[in-house]
Amino acid sequence: MLPNTGKLAGCTLFITGASRGIGKAIALKAAKDGANIVIAAKTAEPHPTLPGTIYTAAEEIEAAGGKALPCIVNVREEQQIISAVEKAVKTFGGIDILVNNASAISLTGTLETATKKVNLMMDVNVRGTYLTSKACLPYLRKSKNPHILNLSPPMNLNPMWFKNHCAYTISKYGMSMCVLGMAEEFRGEVAVNALWPKTAIHTAAMDMLGGAGIEKQCRKTDILADAAYCILTKPKTFTGNFIIDEVLLREEGVKDFDVYAIAPGHPLIPDFFLDVEIDTTAIKQERYGAAQEGKKLSGSQQEGADGAKPSGPVAETFRVIQGAVNEEHVRSTQGVFQFELSGDGGGTWYIDLKSKGGSAGFGKPPVAADVVMSMSSTDFVKMFTGKLKPTLAFMSGKLRIKGNMALAMKLEKMLSQLNAKL
Repeated sequence: MLPNTGKLAGCTLFITGASRGIGKAIALKAAKDGANIVIAAKTAEPHPTLPGTIYTAAEEIEAAGGKALPCIVNVREEQQIISAVEKAVKTFGGIDILVNNASAISLTGTLETATKKVNLMMDVNVRGTYLTSKACLPYLRKSKNPHILNLSPPMNLNPMWFKNHCAYTISKYGMSMCVLGMAEEFRGEVAVNALWPKTAIHTAAMDMLGGAGIEKQCRKTDILADAAYCILTKPKTFTGNFIIDEVLLREEGVKDFDVYAIAPGHPLIPDFFLDVEIDTTAIKQERYGAAQEGKKLSGSQQEGADGAKPSGPVAETFRVIQGAVNEEHVRSTQGVFQFELSGDGGGTWYIDLKSKGGSAGFGKPPVAADVVMSMSSTDFVKMFTGKLKPTLAFMSGKLRIKGNMALAMKLEKMLSQLNAKL
């Protein structure tokens, strides 16, 4: 963990989305120095499923040693931003730091993303970041060491990061383009940087996306809080940078990253927009293994095409699933999954967890699918035997999902129950 230096004592931070998660973690780190925190978030009443409000966050900030000003702010509403900025200046005498943390996410393909979701992501991520920066900049320019920090990724134009969730990618890169433009526009006056995690961070949003057990593959919000603190205590000449939390903290001398892990020693999910370094030896071995398997399976595949029962690892996996599914799985899932698999033993397969008793097998499901998943047969077998997490498969582009995303997320829970038998 990065120790506090006291450099943010008396500084005023305006943080969007600070009622929970990453925004609150950054606020609490600064509060330990005795900073003033403006909690600009929209949760005033307790949310039915998400923890924390602007008022509970304010209590935590005060308890940590800071001063808190909770403000109801939906960054889609320009007047709410302006009112909160004016209130902050009136209360604390100015603004030294802006953290654009508020963000909306929908990991859906172009045809599956409702227009209202597109509008939400563009309004919160791009427009909200732009308008909040615009409202704070006149006051930031008067500060001795002003900073804007956007929680957004380095711009990676690898098509992989666009193909599965084009609208979300555009909206996050919009935040990054604000860094690119404003850093240059206000060079010498205000530092403008971006911060992004190397691995998935455990937040309420990640629980929603990944389902039960996902936290073991994540780091705590503390790693981003430490990295943000490090950036915000640098001089304003440090500007225009796209920073990855772990890379920066290693440069700062942090050696023990287990302290940031939810489950130390457990494999971590890489975050979006960062191309993972690939072990080419493993890939070559995998391809060789698949080629050998292909020789063994070519006959059985032919049988499948002629109407006989397919065999091989995919068919065996579905045979086990068919034997394992029960009324409890049907009751708790209420969904039909169709799998379009490429490679050996591929084709169309299904798991019906909606009809009485449930079923699984080759061909199209007996009723319309709620979710269609496309991937290679090799990765499918890995996914169903616990060697590849669905979230990681999706984030790395190995799995494509169409249809009901919330239902797709239930798959991980079902898999964890089935893995013991597979």
